[in-house]
Amino acid sequence: MQNFEYCNKTKIIFGKDTENTVGSETVQYAKRILLHHSGGSPVKSGLIARVKESLKKAGVEWVELDGVQPNPLLSLVLKGIDIVKKEKLNFILAVGGGSAIDSAKAIAMGAVNDGDVWDYFERKLTAEKALPVGAIVTIPAAGSESSVSCVVTNEQGPWKRSIKHECLRPVFAILNPELTYTLPPYQTACGISDMMSHIMERYFTKEPHVELTDELCEGAMRTIIRNAGKIFSGGEKDYDARAEIMWAGALAHNNLLSTGRIGDWASHALDHELTALFGIAHGAGLAIIFPAWMRYNIKEDTPRLARFAEKVWGVDGAYYDNEQAALEGIGRMENFFRSIGMPVKFADANLDAARIPELAKRAFHFGPLGTYRILYEKDIEAIYRIAAE
Repeated sequence: MQNFEYCNKTKIIFGKDTENTVGSETVQYAKRILLHHSGGSPVKSGLIARVKESLKKAGVEWVELDGVQPNPLLSLVLKGIDIVKKEKLNFILAVGGGSAIDSAKAIAMGAVNDGDVWDYFERKLTAEKALPVGAIVTIPAAGSESSVSCVVTNEQGPWKRSIKHECLRPVFAILNPELTYTLPPYQTACGISDMMSHIMERYFTKEPHVELTDELCEGAMRTIIRNAGKIFSGGEKDYDARAEIMWAGALAHNNLLSTGRIGDWASHALDHELTALFGIAHGAGLAIIFPAWMRYNIKEDTPRLARFAEKVWGVDGAYYDNEQAALEGIGRMENFFRSIGMPVKFADANLDAARIPELAKRAFHFGPLGTYRILYEKDIEAIYRIAAE
């Protein structure tokens, strides 16, 4: 097990009607804020109106910036930075899913650091500070509400880049499972794929003696699978199933499951190029990439993949050797993704396989990927090709 430090400053406020406490939470940090959201579903559902009422009662003033899109755009981040500086705002409140929260984080960073905010995503500069961010989560998926991560798309490339820093971790996050009842099934499925992938990036490690976090990862994945089944078999408003999924999404990416181990993260980098070039949803892209990544690595660490098959997918090792068990587990994972409406191959999402060499070159932009197995450009291209078979 690796040495580690673990500290998570995010206060989680979980449960029914908790969004109504946002004013009393926010006023502890600021009285003039940027209210950041998509402008679509949060407004139509009445959530933004409830948020504004709570802020007003607490004496918090706001400037509103909507327009957040899936795979949040740099252009909106730049607009937000200008507003924050001009209006002298000192807190960002995000209402939505990972895109709204990541956009808010990028604004919070860009508003108080020198230089072009994109240079931080290109690893030319390093941010050590950001304005405080709070979040009301409406889509359980990215786990951005209590993570140090932020992902933004520069539409000029298009390039999708990520950064990580402790200063980007939100100070509070409000999670009400009821807010997810009206999510379209596709968005729910993308969220489930995303949180599963966050766990798998951590689970596939070469670090020995990480028994506790192995068990935590496996238990979290089994919980997601079981409760996804409940939601997709008529339980759209099953509060308990939605609550399990929502809490799993937060725990999947708040680094608790990373303690003592070294994660991989190559699959996320490969998916970033799919989302940048083709506009596919992040969770859907990960459902395509992860099975291909596993098939490419089947001989790299067969026992780990066999354990994954047994502990997560219920493959009985008594009937298979390790490689057969691993392949059976990958197949069951693909069947699960299909059952909730996710693609598992390029063709399922109408992705152009002719662009695979371009995808591989872009993914290799910063050099080799991964830690579980170091991937060079030829390896990356091979994984894309497996996904396109």
